[in-house]
Amino acid sequence: MVKLHLAANNSAAPAAPHRVDEMLPPAKLLALGLQHVLVMYAGAIAVPLIVGRALKLPPGQVAALISADLFCCGLVTLIQSLGMGKLFGIRLPVMMGVTFASVSPMLAMAGQPGQGINGIFGAVIGAGLVAMLIAPLISRLLALFPPVVTGSIITVIGVSLMRVGVNWVMGGPPGMAKIADPAHAALVAAGTLPVGPAPLVANPAYGALDHMAIALFVLCLILTLAKYGRGFLQNVAVLVGIVAGTALAFALGQVDFGKVAAAKSFALVTPFQFGWPTFDPVAVLTMSLVMVVVMIESVGMFLALGEITGKPIGRADIRRGLRADGLGTLLGGIFNTFPYTSFSQNVGLVGVTGVRSRWVCVAAGAILIVMGVIPKIAQVAEAIPSFVLGGAGLVMFGMVAATGIRILGGVDFQRRRNNLFIVALSLGFGMLPLVAENYAQHMPKILAPLLHSGILLTAIVAVLLNLFFNGMASRGDAEAGARANSHGSE
Repeated sequence: MVKLHLAANNSAAPAAPHRVDEMLPPAKLLALGLQHVLVMYAGAIAVPLIVGRALKLPPGQVAALISADLFCCGLVTLIQSLGMGKLFGIRLPVMMGVTFASVSPMLAMAGQPGQGINGIFGAVIGAGLVAMLIAPLISRLLALFPPVVTGSIITVIGVSLMRVGVNWVMGGPPGMAKIADPAHAALVAAGTLPVGPAPLVANPAYGALDHMAIALFVLCLILTLAKYGRGFLQNVAVLVGIVAGTALAFALGQVDFGKVAAAKSFALVTPFQFGWPTFDPVAVLTMSLVMVVVMIESVGMFLALGEITGKPIGRADIRRGLRADGLGTLLGGIFNTFPYTSFSQNVGLVGVTGVRSRWVCVAAGAILIVMGVIPKIAQVAEAIPSFVLGGAGLVMFGMVAATGIRILGGVDFQRRRNNLFIVALSLGFGMLPLVAENYAQHMPKILAPLLHSGILLTAIVAVLLNLFFNGMASRGDAEAGARANSHGSE
């Protein structure tokens, strides 16, 4: 009987893989991966557009920046989601894109004599190397992130993203209601005005009723599929909403696909396409400071994904994920683009679809690489109006905030009333860049990446107040906090 018992134990079926490691059928991987790409595409190309135009690069070089960005988004997403050995990749459903925290210092570098685009690339390469070296130190901060801290950070991430979603709905540029004066170029050509950048004027299309109506159509379709859809159709609700919204906008004459025909069919992304980078110590130090900001934000993103997917996140996982941030930034500088971080838009998409498999993001990374080398494909996605994406963005970005609120629901506010102060003040400081954009105009410019990041301000205030009131959490408590209520978003 003993022998039979042992044989039965030895023949027991192996444990099923975690949902994060589940391999889906190819057709589902393609559709769900494309959904991730469409969600992050507008944000992914924003930084190269901003920096390229600030440097007054010709349109062909701006397009090269965008292609390089898409290519590296895919490459770094593969490293982060698929993993590379024991050193790189958190192996969660993470989509990587250029961080907006790097825009302000890069624009400052662009205005410095002798810097230019190659000076920016040199700073990015240097910061990537620094980030890989300090990743083990940042990963040891897990004990500073109990649920009261994590919940506050994730809530602010979602609320901050809602501003982007609302501006998408309104049909205007993300974060602003102004555009470059379209009449300026004609006046310059006529000699009436000197050559220079066009001034910003009110965007007449901002808040247009037809834009908001299409966004509402997309939102209602997604909600309808979320309630009545079953299986795969329910999982691709956001993708169906975006496709249907684009079709409706095209029927109403709101979409122009003319750029698709004019784009090249194939173009390789090559290293150092703009020439060899130049390295300035101050620029490297400044960009390294940005990477510290990015990595602290990434810790919050990783913990958010741990909550949504139900997979515990330990110190070693965070260390691999942060190294991938650094490696992605290094590769970004080599391939003519900028610092990389995990995109919080896609954290919300994981919660909406309920699909936890990291292989979906691996598929999305492969799609992005293809888009980077075939400009025509990129132009199709670029033609999707922002108000169509806005209808989907309201759902996804709100899901991020809801995840944070759910985590805070498990915090003890009765016996530890000081936790109320932690949440109240951390959320208040996190709202500063949203409600008072120019509050830091008299402070040192070098602090701009910190002072204009509501996520970082929330993290700093929440961590400091938690240490003041509750002391350092044990490693076990910190990891338990990351696991708390992990099934609430299913």
